[in-house]
Amino acid sequence: MGVAHFSRGRTRRGVLLVFFWMLCLISLACAARLSASRQKLQVKKHLNRLNKPAVKSIKSPDGDIIDCVHISHQPAFDHPFLKDHEIQMRPNYHPEGLSDENKVSDTEKTKQRPNPITQLWHINGKCPQGTIPIRRTKEEEVLRASSVKRYGKKKHRAIPQPRSADPDLINESGHQHAIAYVEGGKYYGAKATINVWEPKIHQPNEFSLSQLWILGGSFGEDLNSIEAGWQVSPDLYGDNNTRLFTYWTSDAYQATGCYNLLCSGFIQINSEIAMGASISPVSAYRNSQYDISILVWKDPKEGHWWMQFGNGYVLGYWPSFLFSYLADSASMIEWGGEVVNSEPDGHHTSTQMGSGRFPEEGFGKSSYFRNIQVVDDSNNLKAPKGLGTFTEQSNCYDVQTGSNGDWGHYFYYGGPGKNPNCP
Repeated sequence: MGVAHFSRGRTRRGVLLVFFWMLCLISLACAARLSASRQKLQVKKHLNRLNKPAVKSIKSPDGDIIDCVHISHQPAFDHPFLKDHEIQMRPNYHPEGLSDENKVSDTEKTKQRPNPITQLWHINGKCPQGTIPIRRTKEEEVLRASSVKRYGKKKHRAIPQPRSADPDLINESGHQHAIAYVEGGKYYGAKATINVWEPKIHQPNEFSLSQLWILGGSFGEDLNSIEAGWQVSPDLYGDNNTRLFTYWTSDAYQATGCYNLLCSGFIQINSEIAMGASISPVSAYRNSQYDISILVWKDPKEGHWWMQFGNGYVLGYWPSFLFSYLADSASMIEWGGEVVNSEPDGHHTSTQMGSGRFPEEGFGKSSYFRNIQVVDDSNNLKAPKGLGTFTEQSNCYDVQTGSNGDWGHYFYYGGPGKNPNCP
């Protein structure tokens, strides 16, 4: 009798244990399902916020959808401080000296002013006046981000600090640069003509970009930055196309700011150029070269930071209230390339910067920035004084400056990343 009683007790305990584990598994499955449906709801809400109702939609050959959205319905106006904002349709002032710089000499024409550059979606249509083109965000793009909140944002510590090439910092941030820079003055804008390439990306979570940075504040938590250029970022866009981009932050990439129009901030006025859309065509090795001109400057009257693409496309502006230090002026300007190296244990990615070639190879092979200028306190475009250069690991990516009559101050930059001298 005793044995049977013991056996029944053990069976009962076993049944209870199985029941308990099944309950746990069901709870976990339910929690996972709940979490997934909560995330799906979050993503859907976020997409509704970003993808505004369109007057017209254009399908780009690269798979993008470009929505023509009424200018007053763009994402900027979701910002509480912009509810009653009157859109400024043109800057009060352009920097002095702009038209002179845009005059092209005959030698530059033959060597270097090759071919007009456009955006791929233009092949299939254009947006009507009174609307702005916005690249439609897809669900899978938001899902690739670490969270809905971080979608469209750079990771912290993505700014090159010329005097802190500490190997620990390099490995910690994973970002590497080859840049030219000026500091020590008050700057009210910057300009550059940037050679456009399509660098190869080694891992989908890495990127390669070429841009200018307009910086204010310290390199701590309060850094203000306005950035513009071209980038290849499979993580952000889902492909390896070269795309026009902008970025801003007023707190060192923590809570404020984003790429393009992926949050409230930048106010676009232009109906022809879409932020984040593919640039076409791009340069080829020992073949046709293409470049884009970017100018960012502070309107001396209103204090907003304006952006111009090419010679005629004024894209829009960042309202001055978005910033603390940049509400006054910038203290540093940087131009150059940046990549993400996600390889562990001191190994190096083979993600290319620029053309993927080192600077010494020169025109048609290496990527360049030319006619780099700053805007001074009299709203004049001037050559940069005391131009410095910086790269964390010159065996991986490098930079070389020069100057001449046609190109003004220029530099070649970039590299292949991983190679025999950069293991």
